[in-house]
Amino acid sequence: MGMTAVEKIIARASGKESVKPGELVFPDPDLIIIHDALVLPSKNELDEIGIDRLKFPERVVMVTDHEVLYTSQRAAEIGATIRKAASAWGVEQFYDVGRGGHGHIFLNERGIILPGMFVFDNDRHTTNHGVVGAFSLRVGAEITRVLATGTVWTVVPKTIRMTLKGKLQPGVYARDVGFRMAAGLRAGGFYGVDMDYRVLELCGPGLDQFTWDGKQALCTSPTEVRAIGVFIPPDAAMLEQISAVAKRPFEPVYSDEDAVYEADLELDLSELGPQVSLTHGAWNGVDLAEVEDTAIDHAFIGSCGSGKWEDLEIAARVLDGNRVAPGVRLFIVPGTEDSNRRLNSTGLLDIFQDAGAIMLPPGCGPCNAGNMGPVHAGEVSISTASTNLLGDMGEKDCELFLASPATVAASAVAGKVTDPRGVDVLVKMHEETGR
Repeated sequence: MGMTAVEKIIARASGKESVKPGELVFPDPDLIIIHDALVLPSKNELDEIGIDRLKFPERVVMVTDHEVLYTSQRAAEIGATIRKAASAWGVEQFYDVGRGGHGHIFLNERGIILPGMFVFDNDRHTTNHGVVGAFSLRVGAEITRVLATGTVWTVVPKTIRMTLKGKLQPGVYARDVGFRMAAGLRAGGFYGVDMDYRVLELCGPGLDQFTWDGKQALCTSPTEVRAIGVFIPPDAAMLEQISAVAKRPFEPVYSDEDAVYEADLELDLSELGPQVSLTHGAWNGVDLAEVEDTAIDHAFIGSCGSGKWEDLEIAARVLDGNRVAPGVRLFIVPGTEDSNRRLNSTGLLDIFQDAGAIMLPPGCGPCNAGNMGPVHAGEVSISTASTNLLGDMGEKDCELFLASPATVAASAVAGKVTDPRGVDVLVKMHEETGR
C-alpha cells in the first residue's frame, strides 16, 4: 500500500520504511522553530528544571514576528530576554526585529525551509510551509520538550485530498479560495468531513494559475478549521524557484498513486466570486454581496495569509491614484524585510503613502491581538488577517471581516465593503498576468 507525501516525510524523519495514520512516532526534525511569544515561558521552564543546553541548537530557528514594535515596557523586557536566551542557548539562526519578518513567510522564501523537510513549530500557522512541499507540525507549548530532547511523540495524521479545477474570475484571489475551502471544511460544512488533526493535500489543474505567493495564501485558511497541515506538491516551476534560493540540497516528496486518502474532494474555482469571512471565524466565508456597502473604520493588509509581495502589488494597483476614505485607517504590513526593502525601489511605498496608508514593520501586525493598529469597540474592520475571532485585534465589541487584498484595498478607498471586480485596473491586471 502506498503512502501520501506527508506520511513519507514523517517516515523518513522517524527512521522508518513506512508509517500509517494513527501510528505513534518520534520524528527527528530538520528544523525546530520557536516564535517570540513562546521563548520566555520555554526559557523559564527549562531553567526551573536545570536544563541550560538545547539538544540541537544548530537546528533551532528563533523568530521575532509577533511583538515587533514594542508598545510597552513589558514588551521591551520580553524582547531583551529573547536576545539573552538566543545567546545562552547558542542559537545562531536567530531572526530578531528587522532581521527576517514573518516566520511563516521568509523562512521558505529564503530557502531555509525546503521540500521534503520535517519541521516542529510552536505556532499553528506553520501550515504555510506546505507551499514548498514541506511538512511543519505545530506542537504549541510542547516546543519546550522539543528544544530539550530534540523530539516529541507524534501521531501520524490522516490526509484529505482536494482537487482544484477551473479558472478564477477577475477580482477573485487565493484568499477568496481559502475562505470558501474553510467554509466547506469546517465541522458541519458542505464537504461533510472533519479536518481536526488532518492534512489537506491540494492538487489539480486549478493550481497552475497560482504563483508561489498565491499558493501560500491557500495554505492559511485550512488552519482555522483545525487542519494540522497543508501540502502542495511542488511542480517544475516551483522547484526552479526554490532551487534558486535553497540553502542546502533537498529532495521533493510526492504521494504514491495508490496512497490512501480519508476523503477525495473537489472545488471548481470558476464558480467562485469574492468572499468575505464574517466575524467569529475564518470559516464564516460568504459571498461579498451579503455584506456589500457595510461602512468600515479599519483596514489592514498583511499577515501570514496575505503579507507576500504579490499581495502588496495587488493592493497598490487599487490604491494608486486613490485616497483612503475619510474616517478609515488602513495599515500595510509587509510580510518580510526583503519585501520591505523592495517597496522603495518599485515605487509601492510612494503609492501607499500617497493614498494615506499607515506603514507598519514586517511581522504579524494587527493580527497579533491588536498590539499595533488595534480596533476600537464598536468599529468595523476588514483585513487580510489570518483569524477574526473576537478580540483578535483588540476590543471584543467590534466586527472583524476578512477578505482578499484587492477587496480590502477597494473597501478602504470606498469607506465601505466593496467588490473589487468594479476596479478597472484589477481587470486589466488579470488580463495581463492571469492574476
